[in-house]
Amino acid sequence: MEQQVQRTRRRLHVALVYNGDREGGPEHPEDRGGTNDLRTMIRHMAKSLRRAGNKVTVVPLARNLSAFQRKLRRLAPDVVFNQYDDVVHGALYEMRLQALVRMMGFPITGSPALALGLTRYKHMSASLLQGAGIRIPFCTDVLERVSDVDRRAWPFPLIVQPSQEHAGIGLDRTSIIHSKKALRDRTRIILKEFHQPVLVQSFLPGREFNVAIIGGRRLRVMPLAEIDYSQLPAEIPPIMSYAAKYIETAEEYKKTRVICPAEVEPELAREIISTALRAFRAVGAWGYGRVDIRLNSEGRPCVLEVNCNACLDDGVGMARQANHVGITYPRLLQMIVKAALEGQPYDADIPMI
Repeated sequence: MEQQVQRTRRRLHVALVYNGDREGGPEHPEDRGGTNDLRTMIRHMAKSLRRAGNKVTVVPLARNLSAFQRKLRRLAPDVVFNQYDDVVHGALYEMRLQALVRMMGFPITGSPALALGLTRYKHMSASLLQGAGIRIPFCTDVLERVSDVDRRAWPFPLIVQPSQEHAGIGLDRTSIIHSKKALRDRTRIILKEFHQPVLVQSFLPGREFNVAIIGGRRLRVMPLAEIDYSQLPAEIPPIMSYAAKYIETAEEYKKTRVICPAEVEPELAREIISTALRAFRAVGAWGYGRVDIRLNSEGRPCVLEVNCNACLDDGVGMARQANHVGITYPRLLQMIVKAALEGQPYDADIPMI
């Protein structure tokens, strides 16, 4: 029987915000990362939040922050549930939205503006983690021009991707590089297509894990999930590309699976969890998130990325991991709301707008 949803003492008014921009290009029906699937998820989230005892107003945000500000002031919600996700390459409206809501004095779910901005600049967050003594892939570098490729010797293979994207955007079958010529070619393509610097890292050969973390001042780690690439043919690199995540007709999507709970030796599991928690705290994440970890050639955990405000779609990702310990989807969302209402340490609630 489904576990009883824990209700708050009073009925909360939740403003559920998502990206309502309709000016993007045509979408393919096989793309599970498109706006149709997003709206389906938002409707399901709203229904689940209502089941948890909340009043929910769904608020789409396109490109008019002023109109959004006026509407939010009229609604005066108890908390804003932030599901806004940029669709423009290199945009930072995720960070700006979070800052605006806090400047208006409303609690908001997920990580603060600084953490959202920092983790979108992958090289900056990697440098911070390394400075905090947290293992990252070696040979992490950022290229701003094609000529930057010639400034050092490279230990191939490398993985090459846009430095300010997420959700596997910019990762495909050509992203694993084995020569300097291929590195130049891939760098040139990313600079032209994405208009941002290029992140280069050593490609790690080991197992890959997702660590889901939920909570505010008390963090809770969900059962580990492992990405299984063993069924991929040799010509497809074992990486979580956009196609592997979202294109249901792609071979990457069909032959990449997630094992949850992962089968991990206790000592290694403890090291993975400890590394993930340190990384989560180091970037200033809050409320919920996912830390992606891959083992290096020595079998030690390295942080690939800290995903603040990770995907909350029901039945996948964080929700799937939470379900393995009896946390239903409505309860998961309510736990995230609770963390937002706790407020971050040292975050003074002083409305400025």
